[in-house]
Amino acid sequence: MGNRFNNGGVIGTANVISRGSSVTSFNSSGNYSVPETVSQVRVLVVAGGGSGGSVIGGGGGGGGFRDIAGVKVKAGSTIPVTVGAGGASAAYNSQDNAAGNNSVFGNGYEPITSSGGGRGGTLGPAGGDGGSGGGNAYNNESTAGQGNAGNYTPSEGNDGGSGSNGTPTYAGGGGGGAGSVGADGGGTGGNGGNGSASDITGSSVTYAGGGGGSGSSNNQQAGGSGGPGGGGSGAQDPSTRAGNGSANTGGGAGGDTNNPSQANEGGDGGSGKVVVKEQAGCSGMWSMKSQYNAARGGYWPT
Repeated sequence: MGNRFNNGGVIGTANVISRGSSVTSFNSSGNYSVPETVSQVRVLVVAGGGSGGSVIGGGGGGGGFRDIAGVKVKAGSTIPVTVGAGGASAAYNSQDNAAGNNSVFGNGYEPITSSGGGRGGTLGPAGGDGGSGGGNAYNNESTAGQGNAGNYTPSEGNDGGSGSNGTPTYAGGGGGGAGSVGADGGGTGGNGGNGSASDITGSSVTYAGGGGGSGSSNNQQAGGSGGPGGGGSGAQDPSTRAGNGSANTGGGAGGDTNNPSQANEGGDGGSGKVVVKEQAGCSGMWSMKSQYNAARGGYWPT
């Protein structure tokens, strides 16, 4: 029967003691081939960051960040991997800027998904919800974008910041990051929230920082800084464009100013990333729930 065994009438997949140590990184979508000697992995899943908003707009939220060890996989199987694109910006005074796209490590029965970053708010809509939320544009009294759209524990991200009310300052709020909330706009655009670090590749790298909120051409206010982890900076006159989120970090993009003569637009969100690290491990005692889940997923409980 191949990779199956009989143990007192119990039929199931073969018990594979996980012995791997290699790291595989995905900067674009593909497939992960599980070695025959591996039954559990650690997975980093970072979603695409949100785009920046228009007209003293808010910064885009960082993509959702999830770093999970002990993920059970079926030895010898092929697992699809989706790396989410960053949200696309829109033209000046447009409300069509986009959220980031989800990233997924799809191990069949229990896929691991991180939510795309929320788009930065414009003079109309508030910042969008997402892995981390987008910041609000100035003079928007609505609640800024909320983070942890997937309702995960631990949280995949944080909320965006509020914009100033225009009396006397004009500034957008920063997008939330995986590590902290976006700052409110005030004398300058709000800074993007900090990202979170992972050492899954063997060195510490920070991902999913929020984008900075825009400054204003009304009184030459500076844009906010992008959060560590690939966040783009907010625009400031006479710059031509807000900063993009960095590729393969899930960084949110910076917000746009309000100078139509420059045809400004918010930045584009940074694309996400998925990293898989093989883990050593051995099976032991299992609950009925773990046995049920293993049977559904086609792996031995570990």
